[in-house]
Amino acid sequence: MRPFHLAFPVDNLEKTREFYTKVLGCKEGRSSERWIDFDMYGHQVVAHLTEELQKVQTNPVDGDNVPASHFGVILDMKAWEALSKRLKTSDIKFIIEPHIRFKGEAGEQATMFFRDPCGNALEFKSFKNDSMIFGKG
Repeated sequence: MRPFHLAFPVDNLEKTREFYTKVLGCKEGRSSERWIDFDMYGHQVVAHLTEELQKVQTNPVDGDNVPASHFGVILDMKAWEALSKRLKTSDIKFIIEPHIRFKGEAGEQATMFFRDPCGNALEFKSFKNDSMIFGKG
């Protein structure tokens, strides 16, 4: 699988740098006064400095109000559990606490949502069965 590239807005590069490197464990790549590249589990995510951030809308999914605009990585369960534990000890305020969604159904998955310091919503998840990542049930 080839890495994806995602660019997202931030209003504070230093807080963003600290969060993505220290809390999430991303490696920092190239940077300038207006942007920073991060290696997020092999994918290139780029924080771009902007003066205005947009409000995030939500959508109901399995009883949770999921931020309609969000990004993250599908991890194996061991990595998801390790990240969940690290985030809980980092005093992260979760939008949606780590839990199992669609329990007992074909798309059963572990999921958690939280925001970076600039308000961008992130979701990290792990499927009980990876064949269901794109499965219809």
